[in-house]
Amino acid sequence: MGRAPAPQLILASTSPQRRSILEQLRIPFEVVAPDFHEAPGTSPLERAVGKARSVSPDERPVLGVDTEVLLDGELLGKPGDETQAETMLESLSGRSHEVVSGLCLRTTSWEEQHSETTRVTFRPLTPRELARYVGSREWEGRAGGYAIQGLGAALVDRIDGDYLNVVGLPVALLVRLLASRFAGVYGFG
Repeated sequence: MGRAPAPQLILASTSPQRRSILEQLRIPFEVVAPDFHEAPGTSPLERAVGKARSVSPDERPVLGVDTEVLLDGELLGKPGDETQAETMLESLSGRSHEVVSGLCLRTTSWEEQHSETTRVTFRPLTPRELARYVGSREWEGRAGGYAIQGLGAALVDRIDGDYLNVVGLPVALLVRLLASRFAGVYGFG
């Protein structure tokens, strides 16, 4: 007799990166766009909780995630144009920054709220490398102006922490929560 399939998570996010990571982990999920408006000055954890709470759970757990990039404590958002992208990437060149994610996993009976930080160090970048990357347009819609899972991987010297957190989902944290709250159900714990 086979085990019943794991219930789908409700992913309160439309991020293609988060969808891809859940698919990679073979965690069943349904995407539901969160009905949440981000207030300026809120943390990734506050935004993750807001996203998760904007979707009504049923028998399935709801997952909300939000990620930001910080350089010396200053928020680096998504560049609006090539000039902003180049300026942002120049500021990251040869330096370390933090990628901070908030994660909220909730059901009708409990809620878990956690943060995860990964430190990323860029190698020193030449003007030619900056121009090539900016010209790729991969920076569009990306916090910090880069996508580590694409050409942006060539910008990085080292990572301290969860690589997939930099992509957009703190997987080590999620797996710990699933193993704890749903031992064996999703294949963890």
